[in-house]
Amino acid sequence: MEADLERHREVQALAYRCAEEVAAGLEPGVTEKEAARRMRRRLVDHGVDDWFHVPFAWFGDRTAFRGVRLPHQFLPTGRRLAEGMPYVLDAAPIVDGYTADIGYSGCLGDNPAWRELVAGLAAYRTLIVGLVRERRTFADIYAEVDRRIERDGYENRHRKYPGRVIGHQVGRLESRLPRNLVIGAFGARTLQTVGRDLIKERLAGRSPLWNGGSRSRHAPTPGLWAVEPHLGLRDVGAKFEELLVVTEDDAYWLDDDLPHVRRWAEACHE
Repeated sequence: MEADLERHREVQALAYRCAEEVAAGLEPGVTEKEAARRMRRRLVDHGVDDWFHVPFAWFGDRTAFRGVRLPHQFLPTGRRLAEGMPYVLDAAPIVDGYTADIGYSGCLGDNPAWRELVAGLAAYRTLIVGLVRERRTFADIYAEVDRRIERDGYENRHRKYPGRVIGHQVGRLESRLPRNLVIGAFGARTLQTVGRDLIKERLAGRSPLWNGGSRSRHAPTPGLWAVEPHLGLRDVGAKFEELLVVTEDDAYWLDDDLPHVRRWAEACHE
């Protein structure tokens, strides 16, 4: 178990490192499609051999999912980055079956709304792991996060994701399908595995998708979960996404040495 977690941790660190490197090279005029291509190219160059989902990039008001109503509208577009514009880089690479799913929020230049959201996200990281440790149901935790979002004056933007999820279960993929075969934005092996998990978990009265619905009215399922609270403030959105380890009686973030955690720590010392 610990060896498997270390492999997931390595893939997550690789994904965040690549996101930081791509973010550092973003300039006015680059498109979402080009940013996503840069992410994909860099990840493949560093050993990624499959995808939970291929990289996404969202710029400007698309970080808050303005105008996004259908699944295909999450795909990168020709939207060009400009000074003061927020962005999100989201990637879910796989290496030898070990999966990570990350979300990196940045801004080209300064944007006060973006700064407020990114600083505010720190409280949600603490809130979520605390409620999981209390063994509250996933649906209850989702509702509690919603209440915190409303109290803080923000909008819940993760409800725009397919399934309205704030998280989903991940693990090591085991499939005979070819690696690096992508259907739409998702790996074929991922689609096969998620389909199996949906059936298996439903028979157990659970779901591998974490949202506020009836199928999430169960105690946190032990395993590895990709968690992605996504906040909106007017036309600006920001998120983090990282792996949460859930055991029978505890929960903890897989790694604390991540860009958003370091960003919050640096802000505390300023």
